[in-house]
Amino acid sequence: MELLTQLDGLGWLILSLALLLLSQRALHSQLQTLFLLLTRREKISFIIFSLLFFPGVFLHETSHYLTARLLRVRTGRFSLTPQTTAEGRLQLGYVETENTGFFRDALIGIAPLFFGGAFVAYAGLHQLHALTLWEQFASWNWVSIQAALTDFYLQPDFWLWFYLIFAVSSTMLPSASDRKAWLPVGGIVLGLIVLLPVWGLTALVSRATGLKVVK
Repeated sequence: MELLTQLDGLGWLILSLALLLLSQRALHSQLQTLFLLLTRREKISFIIFSLLFFPGVFLHETSHYLTARLLRVRTGRFSLTPQTTAEGRLQLGYVETENTGFFRDALIGIAPLFFGGAFVAYAGLHQLHALTLWEQFASWNWVSIQAALTDFYLQPDFWLWFYLIFAVSSTMLPSASDRKAWLPVGGIVLGLIVLLPVWGLTALVSRATGLKVVK
Protein backbone atom coordinates (compact mmCIF):
# COMPACT_ATOMS: atom_id res chain seq x y z
CA MET A 1 0.00 0.00 0.00
CA GLU A 2 2.84 2.38 0.88
CA LEU A 3 4.48 1.63 -2.47
CA LEU A 4 1.25 2.34 -4.34
CA THR A 5 0.87 5.63 -2.47
CA GLN A 6 4.41 6.68 -3.38
CA LEU A 7 3.98 5.72 -7.02
CA ASP A 8 0.62 7.51 -7.11
CA GLY A 9 2.24 10.71 -5.85
CA LEU A 10 5.06 10.38 -8.37
CA GLY A 11 2.55 9.82 -11.14
CA TRP A 12 0.63 12.99 -10.26
CA LEU A 13 3.88 14.96 -10.18
CA ILE A 14 4.90 13.70 -13.63
CA LEU A 15 1.41 14.41 -15.00
CA SER A 16 1.44 17.94 -13.56
CA LEU A 17 4.84 18.70 -15.08
CA ALA A 18 3.74 17.30 -18.45
CA LEU A 19 0.61 19.45 -18.46
CA LEU A 20 2.63 22.51 -17.43
CA LEU A 21 5.11 21.84 -20.23
CA LEU A 22 2.35 21.50 -22.84
CA SER A 23 0.55 24.64 -21.63
CA GLN A 24 3.83 26.60 -21.64
CA ARG A 25 4.57 25.59 -25.22
CA ALA A 26 1.03 26.45 -26.32
CA LEU A 27 1.16 29.83 -24.57
CA HIS A 28 4.51 30.77 -26.12
CA SER A 29 3.37 29.69 -29.57
CA GLN A 30 0.09 31.61 -29.38
CA LEU A 31 1.75 34.77 -28.07
CA GLN A 32 4.42 34.73 -30.78
CA THR A 33 1.70 34.31 -33.39
CA LEU A 34 -0.35 37.14 -31.87
CA PHE A 35 2.60 39.55 -31.79
CA LEU A 36 3.50 38.65 -35.36
CA LEU A 37 -0.06 39.34 -36.52
CA LEU A 38 -0.12 42.67 -34.67
CA THR A 39 3.26 43.96 -35.82
CA ARG A 40 3.59 42.20 -39.20
CA ARG A 41 7.35 42.12 -38.54
CA GLU A 42 9.10 39.05 -37.22
CA LYS A 43 11.98 40.87 -35.51
CA ILE A 44 9.68 43.30 -33.70
CA SER A 45 7.41 40.46 -32.57
CA PHE A 46 10.46 38.60 -31.22
CA ILE A 47 11.58 41.70 -29.31
CA ILE A 48 8.16 42.19 -27.72
CA PHE A 49 7.96 38.51 -26.79
CA SER A 50 11.46 38.58 -25.29
CA LEU A 51 10.78 41.71 -23.24
CA LEU A 52 7.52 40.24 -21.93
CA PHE A 53 9.28 37.20 -20.48
CA PHE A 54 12.61 38.82 -19.61
CA PRO A 55 12.22 38.56 -15.79
CA GLY A 56 11.52 34.85 -16.11
CA VAL A 57 14.38 34.28 -18.55
CA PHE A 58 16.76 36.17 -16.26
CA LEU A 59 15.82 33.97 -13.29
CA HIS A 60 15.94 30.83 -15.47
CA GLU A 61 19.46 31.40 -16.75
CA THR A 62 20.74 32.80 -13.45
CA SER A 63 19.55 29.65 -11.67
CA HIS A 64 21.57 27.55 -14.13
CA TYR A 65 24.64 29.69 -13.55
CA LEU A 66 24.41 29.77 -9.75
CA THR A 67 23.77 26.03 -9.50
CA ALA A 68 26.72 25.30 -11.76
CA ARG A 69 28.97 27.48 -9.64
CA LEU A 70 27.75 25.84 -6.43
CA LEU A 71 28.51 22.42 -7.91
CA ARG A 72 31.96 23.62 -9.03
CA VAL A 73 31.13 23.22 -12.69
CA ARG A 74 32.92 25.60 -15.04
CA THR A 75 30.72 27.98 -16.99
CA GLY A 76 31.22 29.67 -20.33
CA ARG A 77 29.18 32.32 -22.07
CA PHE A 78 26.09 33.75 -20.37
CA SER A 79 23.55 35.41 -22.66
CA LEU A 80 20.16 37.04 -22.15
CA THR A 81 19.99 38.29 -25.72
CA PRO A 82 17.26 36.62 -27.81
CA GLN A 83 18.40 34.95 -31.01
CA THR A 84 17.01 32.58 -33.60
CA THR A 85 18.51 29.09 -33.74
CA ALA A 86 19.35 27.17 -36.91
CA GLU A 87 16.00 25.37 -36.58
CA GLY A 88 14.16 28.70 -36.63
CA ARG A 89 13.33 28.54 -32.91
CA LEU A 90 13.58 31.63 -30.72
CA GLN A 91 16.16 31.20 -27.97
CA LEU A 92 15.69 33.75 -25.20
CA GLY A 93 18.93 33.05 -23.36
CA TYR A 94 21.52 30.43 -22.46
CA VAL A 95 24.38 29.54 -20.14
CA GLU A 96 27.26 27.39 -21.29
CA THR A 97 28.49 24.78 -18.80
CA GLU A 98 31.06 22.03 -19.14
CA ASN A 99 29.85 18.45 -19.40
CA THR A 100 30.13 16.60 -16.09
CA GLY A 101 28.47 13.51 -14.67
CA PHE A 102 24.78 13.08 -15.39
CA PHE A 103 23.89 13.78 -11.75
CA ARG A 104 25.35 17.30 -11.71
CA ASP A 105 24.04 17.95 -15.22
CA ALA A 106 20.56 16.97 -14.04
CA LEU A 107 20.77 19.30 -11.02
CA ILE A 108 21.89 22.21 -13.20
CA GLY A 109 19.14 21.44 -15.70
CA ILE A 110 16.34 21.26 -13.15
CA ALA A 111 17.46 24.35 -11.21
CA PRO A 112 15.03 26.78 -12.95
CA LEU A 113 12.08 24.67 -11.79
CA PHE A 114 13.13 24.97 -8.14
CA PHE A 115 14.19 28.63 -8.32
CA GLY A 116 11.06 29.57 -10.27
CA GLY A 117 8.79 27.55 -8.01
CA ALA A 118 10.30 29.19 -4.93
CA PHE A 119 9.77 32.67 -6.40
CA VAL A 120 6.16 31.94 -7.40
CA ALA A 121 5.45 30.56 -3.92
CA TYR A 122 7.03 33.60 -2.26
CA ALA A 123 5.20 36.10 -4.47
CA GLY A 124 1.87 34.33 -4.21
CA LEU A 125 1.90 33.58 -0.49
CA HIS A 126 3.80 36.51 0.99
CA GLN A 127 3.16 39.35 -1.46
CA LEU A 128 -0.33 38.58 -2.75
CA HIS A 129 -1.55 36.50 0.22
CA ALA A 130 -3.12 33.96 -2.13
CA LEU A 131 -3.69 31.50 0.71
CA THR A 132 -6.44 33.72 2.10
CA LEU A 133 -8.16 33.74 -1.28
CA TRP A 134 -7.83 29.96 -1.54
CA GLU A 135 -9.42 29.49 1.90
CA GLN A 136 -12.43 31.51 0.78
CA PHE A 137 -12.79 29.41 -2.37
CA ALA A 138 -12.64 26.29 -0.21
CA SER A 139 -15.50 27.63 1.93
CA TRP A 140 -17.86 27.75 -1.09
CA ASN A 141 -19.33 30.99 0.26
CA TRP A 142 -19.94 33.17 -2.79
CA VAL A 143 -20.21 36.42 -0.81
CA SER A 144 -16.89 35.72 0.94
CA ILE A 145 -15.30 34.74 -2.37
CA GLN A 146 -16.38 38.00 -4.04
CA ALA A 147 -15.03 40.04 -1.13
CA ALA A 148 -11.75 38.10 -1.14
CA LEU A 149 -11.35 38.57 -4.90
CA THR A 150 -11.88 42.32 -4.55
CA ASP A 151 -9.34 42.55 -1.74
CA PHE A 152 -6.97 40.35 -3.74
CA TYR A 153 -6.56 42.56 -6.79
CA LEU A 154 -6.74 45.80 -4.80
CA GLN A 155 -3.55 44.94 -2.95
CA PRO A 156 -0.58 47.32 -3.40
CA ASP A 157 1.55 46.41 -6.42
CA PHE A 158 -0.87 43.61 -7.34
CA TRP A 159 -0.31 43.93 -11.09
CA LEU A 160 3.47 44.02 -10.68
CA TRP A 161 3.54 40.78 -8.70
CA PHE A 162 0.92 39.20 -10.95
CA TYR A 163 3.06 40.00 -13.99
CA LEU A 164 6.22 38.64 -12.35
CA ILE A 165 4.44 35.41 -11.39
CA PHE A 166 3.19 35.09 -14.97
CA ALA A 167 6.63 35.71 -16.49
CA VAL A 168 8.49 33.39 -14.13
CA SER A 169 5.96 30.53 -14.14
CA SER A 170 5.86 30.65 -17.95
CA THR A 171 9.63 30.20 -18.27
CA MET A 172 10.66 28.10 -15.27
CA LEU A 173 10.37 24.70 -16.94
CA PRO A 174 13.73 23.28 -18.09
CA SER A 175 14.30 23.31 -21.84
CA ALA A 176 14.98 20.23 -23.97
CA SER A 177 18.74 20.64 -23.53
CA ASP A 178 18.25 20.97 -19.76
CA ARG A 179 16.37 17.65 -19.65
CA LYS A 180 19.04 15.52 -21.32
CA ALA A 181 20.35 14.11 -18.04
CA TRP A 182 16.92 13.50 -16.54
CA LEU A 183 16.42 9.96 -17.88
CA PRO A 184 19.24 8.22 -15.97
CA VAL A 185 18.56 10.20 -12.80
CA GLY A 186 14.83 9.54 -13.11
CA GLY A 187 15.54 5.82 -13.44
CA ILE A 188 17.63 5.86 -10.27
CA VAL A 189 14.98 7.78 -8.32
CA LEU A 190 12.21 5.47 -9.51
CA GLY A 191 14.30 2.45 -8.56
CA LEU A 192 14.83 3.83 -5.06
CA ILE A 193 11.11 4.52 -4.66
CA VAL A 194 10.34 0.92 -5.60
CA LEU A 195 13.13 -0.68 -3.54
CA LEU A 196 12.96 1.35 -0.32
CA PRO A 197 9.66 -0.21 0.86
CA VAL A 198 11.13 -3.67 0.12
CA TRP A 199 14.23 -2.90 2.17
CA GLY A 200 12.04 -1.58 4.99
CA LEU A 201 9.91 -4.73 4.96
CA THR A 202 13.03 -6.92 5.02
CA ALA A 203 14.39 -5.09 8.06
CA LEU A 204 11.02 -5.38 9.82
CA VAL A 205 10.87 -9.16 9.27
CA SER A 206 14.45 -9.54 10.51
CA ARG A 207 13.71 -7.63 13.73
CA ALA A 208 10.48 -9.54 14.35
CA THR A 209 11.92 -13.03 13.82
CA GLY A 210 15.54 -12.53 14.75
CA LEU A 211 16.46 -14.25 11.49
CA LYS A 212 18.42 -12.82 8.63
CA VAL A 213 16.32 -12.56 5.50
CA VAL A 214 18.21 -13.59 2.39
CA LYS A 215 17.54 -11.15 -0.47
